[in-house]
Amino acid sequence: MSTVDESAVLFDLDGVLVDSRAPITGCINHALTAHDLPTRPAESLERFIGPPLIGTFAELTGEAPDSALVLSCVSVYRTRYADVSLRETTVVPGMPAVLLELAQRHRLAVATSKPLAYAEPILATVGLRSFFQWCAAPELDTSGEDKAVTIAGALERIAGSRAVMVGDRALDIVGAHRCSIPAVAVTWGAGTVDELRGADPDAIVDVPDQLPGAIAAIMDAATS
Repeated sequence: MSTVDESAVLFDLDGVLVDSRAPITGCINHALTAHDLPTRPAESLERFIGPPLIGTFAELTGEAPDSALVLSCVSVYRTRYADVSLRETTVVPGMPAVLLELAQRHRLAVATSKPLAYAEPILATVGLRSFFQWCAAPELDTSGEDKAVTIAGALERIAGSRAVMVGDRALDIVGAHRCSIPAVAVTWGAGTVDELRGADPDAIVDVPDQLPGAIAAIMDAATS
């Protein structure tokens, strides 16, 4: 008999469940090259993993988010990413075992800024989709979606009385708090420790094995 209770754990995708640095940074540079713009070192582009693409290319090009250049960069990026992401995205080591453990106690969902058209195939390709009851993600458009909106969408589908968000960027932590739920920050993703601490997470963990304990502590504190 299942022991899953009415609690939920929401996960960001990039940087938390999977390592997507290679496909994302590579596709950003591909889009820049296609528009005769200078490429950037891959390491310098990792800070763009997580937030919506439109803001990324607005900053990299110096153009307005709704400019023709930015929208074209997003389009070129997405055309390439649809293929590359399925070949170059890898699972964070140790994460399947952690998800298996958490799934015995909580309902699990994904809440990602990556468009659903990419998030679902990636989860299926890397073998993680079966762990999650729902994947909340924006539609494939150019507007971008506030992370709090995405988290709220996941909560509407699966949350009971308690929920926790797990993310690797400040936007995950801030989005969770705006939805009145606690958040665990992970340090193996794209966000720096200073960025994460500045967002005031309820816990910070350095390896996946620490997640169940951190989540249990937060859940227990919420009911005490």
